[in-house]
Formats: sequence, C-alpha cells, structure tokens
Amino acid sequence: MRVRLLGNAFLQRHSRALVAVFFAVLSGQTLAVESGGVAAAITRPVTDPVNAGSVMQLLAGLILVVALILLLGWLVKRYSGLPGQNRALRVVASLPLSARERLVLVQAGDQQLLLGVAPGRVSLLKSYDQALIEPGAAVGEFASRLQQVMSRKEAE
Repeated sequence: MRVRLLGNAFLQRHSRALVAVFFAVLSGQTLAVESGGVAAAITRPVTDPVNAGSVMQLLAGLILVVALILLLGWLVKRYSGLPGQNRALRVVASLPLSARERLVLVQAGDQQLLLGVAPGRVSLLKSYDQALIEPGAAVGEFASRLQQVMSRKEAE
C-alpha cells in the first residue's frame, strides 16, 4: 500500500515532465532536462528524407545489384560444364508425333541417331553415318528431309 502511495505522489509531482518526454519521443525531438526537473524540448532541424543524393544512392545500389545478378548468371551459364558432360552429344531436331511421343534426331560425334521417344522409353530407330540434316536447320526442313529418307528406305 505504501509503494502505491509513493508512486502516485511521484506521478503527481512530475506529470508535466513525463508528458513532455512522451510527446518529444513521439515527435523524434531530443530532450534536455533543466535544473528544475522540467524537461524542455530542443528541436533539431528536419531534413528532407527524399533528396537528390539519397535517390542517386538508391539508384546506384539498385544498378549494382542487378549487374551483380546478371554477372553471376553469366558465370554460372559459362562455367557450369560438369566433368561428365559430353559437348559432342546434342539434339539436332525434334518432331512431335502425338502429345507424348516424338522423333528426335541426335548428333553423337560423326553420327546422327534417330530416336523414338515415348513416356518411359527411348528406342533407336535408325543410325546415320552421314548427316541427315545439318545442325541448326529449321524444323520444317527436318520433317521434309525425314520423309524423303524414309520413302527412299521403303523403296529399297
């Protein structure tokens, strides 16, 4: 009971100072306590948070981060060659036969392999010693060239 009475007496004596401290903290001002125990607010000059210097610093940081992301992407793409990868093996062309099946022409060294690809299965259909089509040719050329070779094989 005695502690409560002392707390109430303290609040009554210093209420004006506590209110001044509360509002000063809310407004971001600095406080100085005078010798009489009364808090007086000392105002600081308010600077504009959005000025040319801060905008330029923000843009420079953003450009730096984007450039770093692009550089890391390029490095990963360039140096991601794992030791087990074979650069001589690549897909030359692909022709969809249905929604889940397709013909794929793969360049493997000097040979080209015609593969039938279905879900869960890959079958070698034909192996060509000479290039059936040159790598980088258009897909339409692949389809017509494949038709010519298949009709030639049927005629034999």
